[in-house]
Amino acid sequence: MLLGDVLYESSAKLQYVYFPTTSIVSLHYVLENGGSSESAGVGNEGVLGVSVFMGGGSTPSRAVVQTGGHGYRLKAHVLMEEFNRAGPVLRLLLRYTQALMTQMSQTAVCNRHHSVEQQLCRWLLLTLDRLPTNELTMTQELIANMLGVRREGVTEAAGRLQTAGYIRYRRGHITVLNRSGLEGAVCECYAVVRKEVLRLLSDVRQRQAPAIVSRVA
Repeated sequence: MLLGDVLYESSAKLQYVYFPTTSIVSLHYVLENGGSSESAGVGNEGVLGVSVFMGGGSTPSRAVVQTGGHGYRLKAHVLMEEFNRAGPVLRLLLRYTQALMTQMSQTAVCNRHHSVEQQLCRWLLLTLDRLPTNELTMTQELIANMLGVRREGVTEAAGRLQTAGYIRYRRGHITVLNRSGLEGAVCECYAVVRKEVLRLLSDVRQRQAPAIVSRVA
């Protein structure tokens, strides 16, 4: 999965589901005027394509690779065969879907009520939780598109975080220097999402998704 790859467009029938391992996929809602913002991100904790087993078959979101890396792709009908067995896979997928819904609703609240700096801290922390490193490859323009704000707002927010010694930004690369500093500056939205993911998926190993793929493939 390469940075910027579009895995599916809005309203398209989903032929596959994806289990990211080292990549992160961003779900965007795109407006008629071309504007967009991220509603949720999917990394090694989850699955991309919940509409397949929730009964929709398609989604109004566009799925774009936010962080390049690898993942597993599985034909939708194969997952549905396993889902319909009403066993462990069904229970796991439904628990993840609840965590995803929490992330989406909290993102909507955060974008409405909190500052760009707080939103940026939330986005950085959620991204770090899915990566084995503190290095992120992401331009300010892409971050602005994720948050649905002006690039100037992201520039100012990133500048304040850099001045505080929390991050270092250089030519599309962000290095988190002080995670505890970000956690002190972020709004409560990060903790709400993180707590729900841990509550619902704490007993699932990081490599559970690939194990599911190997079982049903």
